[in-house]
Amino acid sequence: MSILDQIIQAKQKEVQARKKVFPTAYWEQSPLFARPTVSLKQNLQNSSSGIIAEHKRRSPSKAVINQQLAVETVVKGYAEAGACGLSILTDGHFFGGSLDDLSLARAHTSLSVLRKDFIIDPYQLIEAKAFGADVVLLIAAVLDRPTIKQLSEQAQALGLEVLLEVHNAQELEKALMPSLDLIGVNNRNLKTFEVSLETSQSLAEKIPHSFVKVSESGIHQAEAVRQLQTYGYQGFLVGENFMKTANPGQAATQFIKSLNHNR
Repeated sequence: MSILDQIIQAKQKEVQARKKVFPTAYWEQSPLFARPTVSLKQNLQNSSSGIIAEHKRRSPSKAVINQQLAVETVVKGYAEAGACGLSILTDGHFFGGSLDDLSLARAHTSLSVLRKDFIIDPYQLIEAKAFGADVVLLIAAVLDRPTIKQLSEQAQALGLEVLLEVHNAQELEKALMPSLDLIGVNNRNLKTFEVSLETSQSLAEKIPHSFVKVSESGIHQAEAVRQLQTYGYQGFLVGENFMKTANPGQAATQFIKSLNHNR
């Protein structure tokens, strides 16, 4: 069983367990459930850097990345650095995150916040809204087309934007539909965990202009962003490159300054 299969199997059990403890009606009473969301799509379209900075404690491929820093410290640092949006890992078992991380981030920033998790059930969309997310991630590798349609339409009905993540042309072809806002190309091969920016480059022309293009994983240098911008990408999700440092906010500041230098 692949690591992705293990994650989805664990997620299915987790969601069923949470449903029994916290029914949907419970989350709908959350003070954050009725708040107007902040558009990541619009922010990226109007941004010079397009950096979506991520809070990420650990991952299956890299084990511990940074478990020392408080979420609010990281989030404030990213906002001060000039990040366009935030990505918050909420998977606990494999990534060390939580929904509490999401609500803490929401409390300390006005930026658009993405709930990054393995969403397989409409229940998780209700959770995302209740904890202050503006955007949710759907991963084409683990969802069939009818499920992507169901989840994306329900997300938009809740006022959430949808970032659809693909890894290859087959996933992109399967998943393209009007109920998506942003298309993210993950440069990490989920089977080998190898990373190549050529994945984003090769898929760029296949993504219709109606979607904002986001490149994910393996972005370590400002030059990589500038190169990807020539392929039409407006969003760049950066996590490990910032989180592996003692001061992610400072690392993000230096990265964005370097990116905007000589513009």
